Amino acid sequence: MPRVSEAHLAARRQQILDAAARCFVRNGFHQTSMQDVIKEAGLSVGAFYRYFKSKNELITAIAGEKITAVTGVLDGLLVLDPMPTIPEILDRLLELIDAAAVEDGTIRIAVQVWGEAVHDPEVGALVAEIYGRVRDRAVRTAERAQETGQIPPDADPQGIGAAFFGLVQGYILQRILLGNVDRQLYMNGVRALIG
Repeated sequence: MPRVSEAHLAARRQQILDAAARCFVRNGFHQTSMQDVIKEAGLSVGAFYRYFKSKNELITAIAGEKITAVTGVLDGLLVLDPMPTIPEILDRLLELIDAAAVEDGTIRIAVQVWGEAVHDPEVGALVAEIYGRVRDRAVRTAERAQETGQIPPDADPQGIGAAFFGLVQGYILQRILLGNVDRQLYMNGVRALIG
């Protein structure tokens, strides 16, 4: 029997993740069954379960993909010399959020996962680990900004990183719950707050 290539396996896995994301965006996490995702992906049950055993595994993979994109952007900005200002970095992240909200709506899944994390310890651990990576990058951003004189030497990078991360989450919530929030208006508010 011929061996299936790694590229084929990766493409099939992505096919499933894309189908799951469409279902979760359209119907919500709880209203989507594994059968819904299998049907959306156009696969047999056996082929599907070769890749994922549960909705939590799907959510973990989808969230991991999206957060990897965010951390990749942050990592790229952190190595620049000079590093962009904190508002410029925040604006770049919000631009990614806007793109995800328009392109495939997957930013809506983030809010569903946050809600699920309150009740499901497995999802809670996932959220803590994945979003912890973003907050760690935010702390590193504050440390770099401190090194370059963007923020005072006596400022607490942990606190700044937590606040920075909260600004991102706040934007996501406003975007989902209130509708089309104007990013420039939001950024003008951030700049006014941090003076």
